[in-house]
Parts: sequence; C-alpha cells; structure tokens
Amino acid sequence: MPEVALKDIAETVQAALMGHGADSFAAAEVARAVAAAESVGNKICGLYYVESYCQQLMSGRVKGDVTPGVTMSRAAVVHVDARFGFAQPAFAYGLTVALDAARQHGIATLAVAHAHTCTSLGYFTEQIARAGLIGLGFTNASPIVAAPGGKTRVIGTNPIAFSVPDGRGGIAMQFDQSTTTVALGKITMARAAGESIPEGWAVDAQGSPTTDPEEALKGSLVSLGGYKGWGFGLMAEILAAGMTGGVLSQDVKPLKAPEGPPHDLGQYYIVIDPSTSPDFGARLAALAQAASADEGARMPGQGKVPSDPVAVEDALWARIQALTELPG
Repeated sequence: MPEVALKDIAETVQAALMGHGADSFAAAEVARAVAAAESVGNKICGLYYVESYCQQLMSGRVKGDVTPGVTMSRAAVVHVDARFGFAQPAFAYGLTVALDAARQHGIATLAVAHAHTCTSLGYFTEQIARAGLIGLGFTNASPIVAAPGGKTRVIGTNPIAFSVPDGRGGIAMQFDQSTTTVALGKITMARAAGESIPEGWAVDAQGSPTTDPEEALKGSLVSLGGYKGWGFGLMAEILAAGMTGGVLSQDVKPLKAPEGPPHDLGQYYIVIDPSTSPDFGARLAALAQAASADEGARMPGQGKVPSDPVAVEDALWARIQALTELPG
C-alpha cells in the first residue's frame, strides 16, 4: 500500500476533475476537501468519491464550470446558488460574506442551495471555526432512513456538524456525525468488501434487523438513539431543504449513480461570533478542562492529528491516476 503525499492527492484529483469537465477553481476546491478527508482517515469522504465525481461531470449530473451566485435578502442572511455544481466552491463563494455578516451582527446564516453532495460537513464548519467563529451545519441526502417503527424511507443520513474556535486559530471542539447509527458509506463499503455489518446499523425492507449490507441497502438505516436521532434528522432536513431551496431527501436519487438529475441538495450553516459574550473564552476553557480531566477523556475533535503522507490502497490509487487521462 503506497504512502501518498497530500499535495500529490490534491494535484491528482484536481487534474482528474479538470479532465472530466470541471474548471480549475471548482476542481481545486473539491480536491482540497478530498485531501483533507484522507488526512484524517475519513475514507468515505475522500478518494472513494472521486470516480463518481468524474462520471457525474461527464453525464452532466454535476456542473463543473458554473459560477455560484451570492445574494443577501437581509443583513445577515447569505444565500449561495450552487447552480447544480459542487458544494465546495459554492461554500467558498459565500464564506467570507457570512463571516463578515456574523462579525457585524453577532450571528449570520449561510444557505447553499442546488448543490452536489458536500460529503464531509465538518470540513466546512471547521473553516468557520478556524476563522474564529462558531459554525453549526446541516445537510440532507438521498432517502435511506424510515421513521422508527416504519419502513418507508423519508430522510437521508442528514449529518450535523459543530465546530468551536479555541481563540488561537485552532479548534477547541468539533464533531461531524450522521443522524443515523452509521454513515451510508460504511454500508456500501462493507458490501463492496463482502463483509457483514453489525446488528443495529440497519433493517431490511420488512423492517427487521439485518447484518447483510445488501439487505440493508434495500431497507433503511437506523436513526442514532431511535426517536432522538430521528428528531435530529428531521431538524437537519427542515433546515437543509426548507431554508435553502434544495429538495427534500425523498426526491434525491442515489448520490453515486453516474447519471440522473442533479443532487440539488442544500447545506445550511449558522455562524456565531463568540466575542458577543465576554464570558465565552473562560467558560470554554473551564469546560475543556473538566472534559479532559480523566485519563483518555477529551473534547470531541481533540487528539485528531492529520497525517501526511497517507496510505492509499494500490488499486484505488491506480484508478485515481487513470482518471487523469482524458476520457475517450
């Protein structure tokens, strides 16, 4: 298994995306997100998606050469129309505007509409926190979750991410998690590897617990904590679709399908300036100290050190390199 530098991953992914129709800015933003995911071992949101990106660029399911449009309907309400392009460049277009609005008004919202899947939601809220503000993010996805006790898929895994600055340009706390017991990608990766999944991750089409990933993909994933996770998933759905102009999860086709309509997903961020509270820094420090008082205990997101280079499976890296060759 080769060790690949993050710079090489980013450059190779950018070349692959540009070769399949993305412009240089969009390709660079997506490639940066892919490399960041690989650096922390988030394989599901890293190179795993690149072949799909290229296929969907070719089919037109994602637009790689559009310019996102930024508008503000009110002083601290920022809206970005991704125009059926990638989420990463759309977020980049709106980020500075939202940060400025939050610093001026204490809080702002950033809605990204008509976007491709953003994969790692925490990648975006972390950028907010590294700028010194608190970031809370929501998104939705293709339908794979039924209500507890039901069988009909209603919402996606619908992640929620939360990032808090440490006041020194770093991250004091961060979590990024689906509102299901496990992310959908872990089910699809288990199926590809011919492995079973733990009981409690999913139910089959009849609503019975299953350890077969194939049956899980025909059924639905289980909400984290039952009704509690279901409620958080619905909250993410309301914000990600209702407040952005993106579609409901039930209308999103499978995310990795090479062809079909655009994802048309929404991402919704709340940006908060912690300096509006003079007690914020002291309270955060006291909480962090209490949370890490016991050996092995820590605040979420602490202790995660990015790696460079990273190990990449031979077959996967060969496929990514092959994608840099012009199609046809």
